[in-house]
Amino acid sequence: MNAIKHTALGLGLLLLASSAWALSSDPDQPVEIQADFAEMDDQAGTTNYIGNVIVTQGSIRMTGDRLRATFDDNRQLEDVFVDGRPAYFRQTPDGGKEDIEGQALQVEYHAKKNQLILIKDAQLKQGERLFEGYRINYDTARSIITGRGDPLPAAGKKTDGKPPGRIKVIIPPKTKPAP
Repeated sequence: MNAIKHTALGLGLLLLASSAWALSSDPDQPVEIQADFAEMDDQAGTTNYIGNVIVTQGSIRMTGDRLRATFDDNRQLEDVFVDGRPAYFRQTPDGGKEDIEGQALQVEYHAKKNQLILIKDAQLKQGERLFEGYRINYDTARSIITGRGDPLPAAGKKTDGKPPGRIKVIIPPKTKPAP
């Protein structure tokens, strides 16, 4: 049961737990995980959820096809891996700001490194702000986002009209207050 609690805490961190991006009440909310199959190996320090995985905690919602979490010998969260078509998350920040949304085919969270990584068809957005590419790294401790475009396509691979090796960032103009 402790491994499940640690998974739940880690998932809260996974979903952009930077206090600037999250509702401050989210960590105090219960975590609910639903899946078609769940397996916990306390001795190996792993938990697996497979099939229509849905995780909620306060304003946080995450979905995917498969979730795997690993823990150290002290049952502290080490890593979380989520796969999906795509894996998706949403979280509401404090201050009435627009929801943060992200998706990718693979999502990784490395707790001890404070790193959230979105891989393959990755997208991170808030309102009209958008960061899109093959891979997006988010340093949750320092609030630094880096991105990498699609690697060069293999011979004969379709690129859907997008040039390879590029990222896309959209920063909308700041809206002026009404007079």
